[in-house]
Amino acid sequence: MTTAFNKSHQLIAGMALLAAAMSASAQTATPPAESAPAAAAPASPLSFNVGLISDYRYRGISQSRLNPALSGGVDYAHSSGFYVGTWLSSIQWIKDAGGDTSAEWDVYGGYKGTAGPIGYDVGVLRYMYPSNKLGVSPNTTEIYGAVTWEMVTVKYSHSVTNLFGFDNSKNSGYLDVSAAFDLGNGWSLTPHVGRQWIKNNGAASYTDYSLTVGKDLGSGFTASAAIVGTDASKSLYATPSGRFTGRTGLVVGIKYTF
Repeated sequence: MTTAFNKSHQLIAGMALLAAAMSASAQTATPPAESAPAAAAPASPLSFNVGLISDYRYRGISQSRLNPALSGGVDYAHSSGFYVGTWLSSIQWIKDAGGDTSAEWDVYGGYKGTAGPIGYDVGVLRYMYPSNKLGVSPNTTEIYGAVTWEMVTVKYSHSVTNLFGFDNSKNSGYLDVSAAFDLGNGWSLTPHVGRQWIKNNGAASYTDYSLTVGKDLGSGFTASAAIVGTDASKSLYATPSGRFTGRTGLVVGIKYTF
């Protein structure tokens, strides 16, 4: 890791939340392959989504400098259980670290199935920051596995590369537990807690939490409002102006799927 990038980590910590971004059963603005209960295949195997969120939080940490973010994605879900997809979002943290990109591009694939009353989901997710121009690559690959029983999902993600530019952080892990409660009339409630371990950097490890209320508005539209926060280091996880990117706050969003 270069000296300049290490210094920028002290400002923004280089960190790039349950279901697709801003869905009614999700954390806020999360890549679609991130923590989601196993679900029935959609009527069409190909779907598209666009969303607008007041703050792109990933594992509790803002990726958009606590500002709004725009996202979009494409998913293909085969009836056998195999799926692939891609998702993009506007971000700010690469520029805060001295780089030159305002986009995160994720590509993922995996398999969802059931074993008796247990749903499971295994796959791989690649986070990319095109033309980032940083001294050390923030691009990250994780493998993940999740199990769902009734409304509860437990998921573990394991990095097989360095994690978002942290030096010597291969084999870092993220464990999260969430529950999806159907409140009726299109309303849902999703509590979540997760723990991010960053190998060889205990000071940057932290716990995040959220409570999301979602509403299916019909015609492909969903809305969400979430209280999101962390116990992350206020000195490590901050914007260049010193604003804590893991602070507790309200995040609202809307998503259209077609």
